[in-house]
Amino acid sequence: MIDKKVYFIGAGPGDAELITLKGYNILKHADVVIYAGSLVNKEILKYAPANAEFFDSSSMNLDEIVDKMYKSFKTGKIVVRLHTGDPSIYGATYEQMIELDKLGVPYEVVPGVTSLFAAAAKLKVELTAPDISQTIVISRVEGRTGVPENEALDRLLSHGGTFVFYLSAKNVEKIKDKFLEKGWSNDTPVAICYKVSWDDEKIINCTIENLPDKMEKEGIRKHALIIVGNVLDKSLIKQYSKLYDKDFEHEYRKKGSRNSDN
Repeated sequence: MIDKKVYFIGAGPGDAELITLKGYNILKHADVVIYAGSLVNKEILKYAPANAEFFDSSSMNLDEIVDKMYKSFKTGKIVVRLHTGDPSIYGATYEQMIELDKLGVPYEVVPGVTSLFAAAAKLKVELTAPDISQTIVISRVEGRTGVPENEALDRLLSHGGTFVFYLSAKNVEKIKDKFLEKGWSNDTPVAICYKVSWDDEKIINCTIENLPDKMEKEGIRKHALIIVGNVLDKSLIKQYSKLYDKDFEHEYRKKGSRNSDN
């Protein structure tokens, strides 16, 4: 039984099979679907009933989106607000939730697979590797809209770790310059992840030094995730995790123990 309310659902990074099972099951019962037409794979819309109402939010402003959700809920409809990736990462969902709160409209958030995790899977890398990086910094470079002063890129870079930049494809020159200014090596590994999990995806490995040139050569100006860090180079992994070390004892395994089916 699907309750009649508004559901913010993460549609995943692109591949129609990467929506969660919960998101899929709710979408199957949707009466109204408001989706980001410039970002959400249209194949995902096929999971909704054929007689559902569909609205592309790319041409709608906040008031129009909220009004559609409010009126649909008031007439007893199940409303799905379909966001790309995961709604909590640069999803611009807060303003919608705040307005729904004011109107007394109940809603639920269903998480999705963000493009970072799809990219890591494609690259076959672990984002947190022992002795290399245990920290992931998710950010964007200041562009038409700013970032808090204490989150300026040069400040973040002093912490080290693995850096992931959303919404920054037009600012790769600044990314390169800031990394080099803060003393990062010219050959620091970088992965350019364009439209991850879509049919026309591109995954390009390069270094921080040639990042802008690679982006220019490939003609990539949007829809790209930029990952920077030594975790991208498996040859740098010298220390394995303690998790499976035979000499590392924990709650479920004694030091030196061997499990056997015999």
